[in-house]
Amino acid sequence: MELQITWFVLWAVLWAVYFMLDGFVLGTGFLSGILAKSDTEKRLLINAVGPVWDGNEVWLITAGGATFAAFPTTYALMFSYMYTALLLLLFSLIVRGVSFEFRGKVEGPAWKQGWDRAIMISSFLPALLFGVAFGNIFEGLPMDAAGYHGSFLTLLNPYGILTGLLFVCLFAVHGALYGAVKTVGDLSARAFRLAKLLWMPLLLVAVIFLGTTAYATRLYGNYLAAPVLFLLPVVAVAALVGQQYYMIRQQPLKAFAASCVTIVAVIATGVAGLFPNLIPSTLDPAYSLTIFNSSSSQYTLAIMTGVAVLFVPIVIAYKIWVYRIFRAPVTERDLLENHEAY
Repeated sequence: MELQITWFVLWAVLWAVYFMLDGFVLGTGFLSGILAKSDTEKRLLINAVGPVWDGNEVWLITAGGATFAAFPTTYALMFSYMYTALLLLLFSLIVRGVSFEFRGKVEGPAWKQGWDRAIMISSFLPALLFGVAFGNIFEGLPMDAAGYHGSFLTLLNPYGILTGLLFVCLFAVHGALYGAVKTVGDLSARAFRLAKLLWMPLLLVAVIFLGTTAYATRLYGNYLAAPVLFLLPVVAVAALVGQQYYMIRQQPLKAFAASCVTIVAVIATGVAGLFPNLIPSTLDPAYSLTIFNSSSSQYTLAIMTGVAVLFVPIVIAYKIWVYRIFRAPVTERDLLENHEAY
């Protein structure tokens, strides 16, 4: 039982870190058409995320792999019930990576404009679809012994769409702040102004989401049973307010750090309310997929724990090193000096 709880926590951490890291890449991607006023500025934004975007995908692969290895029944049924949505998500992530790599291969304006649109669309769709997926996980799916009683359109329910909108707003502010930190001059100032403008819609959606969650889900049940958990949404709200505080004080780096905390705390808030469920059933709680009825054997979980203890610190150390190496803002001079730039 302890190993199931351990892997539930690790599962939550992997998703939270992934959204924190890839969130600014997705946000920068779908905001690039608004922020960039020239081809050079678009290249600056792409190269701001260029050294790190593919490394961030490691956390997505690990989160998916952890789901498969630790909770195989949940993995199998989730990919069955949400097949269309997850396939669309996968194709979007593939197109985004191809767009980054192919955009600069031909100098024609039509070629670049086409890939620019692809970057925007393939960055927006994952942000929305991840939110819709987690919204449905928080709310639960109509499933019983006969399987899933729904379709792709069933996933596009009001709460799922609201959660998708929350993710889009979170990543939009996150990406704009990252652009402000990682570029200089007019582009940086423009990104910072956009982050300030987007913060109020984010606050509005977050308030609606917190209120709607009380009626659409059973997430608050754990909080009422263990009031100490309310620290998680308090941290999320404090970090969200902290973004505005640092933006008013013209400190984009600190505002970006607050945005990182906001995303991690939001995911932690949802997952803490979900425990011990992985996918609740809206038809009958007896058919909910939990960390206990869908987990691997204790032997498998024990081996996985040993591997995680050994390799996760290495991955974290590597990521810290990469972000330290590429911590400086990207400038036009960097584009001219680096022939391998996007």
